[in-house]
Amino acid sequence: MSQKRTIFFLSDRTGITAETLGHSLLTQFEGIEFRQINIPFIQSGASARRARDMINRVAQEEGMRPILFCTLVDEALTAIIAESEGLILDFFGAFINSLEEELGTSSTHTAGRAHGMANVHNYRARIDAMNFSLRTDDGVAEKDYEKADVILVGVSRSGKTPTCLYMALQYGIFAANYPLIEQDLERMGLPQVLQPYRKKIYGLTIEPLRLAQIRGERRPNSRYSDETTCREEVRIAERLFKLEKIPFLNTTTRSIEEIATRIMHETGLMRRFF
Repeated sequence: MSQKRTIFFLSDRTGITAETLGHSLLTQFEGIEFRQINIPFIQSGASARRARDMINRVAQEEGMRPILFCTLVDEALTAIIAESEGLILDFFGAFINSLEEELGTSSTHTAGRAHGMANVHNYRARIDAMNFSLRTDDGVAEKDYEKADVILVGVSRSGKTPTCLYMALQYGIFAANYPLIEQDLERMGLPQVLQPYRKKIYGLTIEPLRLAQIRGERRPNSRYSDETTCREEVRIAERLFKLEKIPFLNTTTRSIEEIATRIMHETGLMRRFF
């Protein structure tokens, strides 16, 4: 029977940073079932005390102290949480003091800088990139390819759309995508519309069995999701990539985060904001 532990993500804003860092650490521990509770927007003493009391109730009910991933900027609020029976892992506290000493200046201790709208220019850059990816999804608005930073190409359901949206949201990259359809694969050549943008193209591929499973969820018992069809499409697409000297990546076992990061690294693209 696997061990069970309760995890709290505590933040003065959305909790995204706490969850991201916490999840990265938790993936290193196998055989443990983690129950996760996110408590965002802890911005007052009253909300901090409510969080503390909830943590204590869980500790008493389960007989184990919860693990607390905390990104509270306000030290007074962190001190209230530290009164609980949980094991507190304070991400800001662990690094802010060392950075202040190294940089020779004090932190602003301002909440919400990581995921708020403190920088309107950066926020607009993300929205513009998101709108671009949505507008050019699945080969739509091909006239906008001139503005694209990268054009992801691959067979249907190989991971193009989610990767484009992630790159837009996370990096501000103008990412378009083009699905290789049956006619493109039969011609065994780069589609005419893509030829002027050869240097922007990056291919995505996937294992045929996994592709058949994904397509089967969308259109079960169809030629579209048939394993033989998927195997042939992937074979021809990969042959096309090699023939046209297009870099490509197999997405089967990779997360969207890893796919996007690899594309950024291999193409030399740089994020538009921090």
